[in-house]
Amino acid sequence: MNYYYKTLKEEQKKIGGKKESFDPAISDIQIVRFPDRINIFISTARAGVVIGPKGQRVETVKTTVQKMVKKPVHFSITEIRDAELDANLAAQSVARQLEMRVAFRRAMKSVITQAMKKGAKGIKVMCSGRLAGADIARTEQYKNGSVPLHTLRANIDYGTAEALTTFGIIGIKVWIYKGEILDKKEHKQDDAGKVISAKGDR
Repeated sequence: MNYYYKTLKEEQKKIGGKKESFDPAISDIQIVRFPDRINIFISTARAGVVIGPKGQRVETVKTTVQKMVKKPVHFSITEIRDAELDANLAAQSVARQLEMRVAFRRAMKSVITQAMKKGAKGIKVMCSGRLAGADIARTEQYKNGSVPLHTLRANIDYGTAEALTTFGIIGIKVWIYKGEILDKKEHKQDDAGKVISAKGDR
């Protein structure tokens, strides 16, 4: 029970660090625990901002976290090349625009346009809450391209975010379809089939 309590506390501190210590361009934070240390993996579109000048920012956070968890902490930061194809970052982008009082339709359409320009096969954006200050909460969604949610082979990235507006919290969900995931074994079978058919034609 004691270990579970400590683990839960570390998860809460991780979430707090994501919202306060780092730039919003962070897509994901993962924690891997070992008996003698903790490894933290961060995926971000702005690695330079997270690391800070000469690594000062990440070192400051590292020192703070080590004091809280009483263990050595190691950070591994990965930069996301195509931020427009990351669903979490797309959802965060919509949230930021809504908090800046940009019209929700314009915010949703902007991330859709950016994702499609970067090569997405399809994207769906959904916003729920008191949109445009309406008295009754509702859900609006926009979609471009194909987003096959019931296909197991579909490589779909899913992300969520919340916008804190003067009218309340607006929830954002984003699905980005990047294409199908093909098994390597199937590729080999296809290649073998082509060779056999080629021999039969002779």
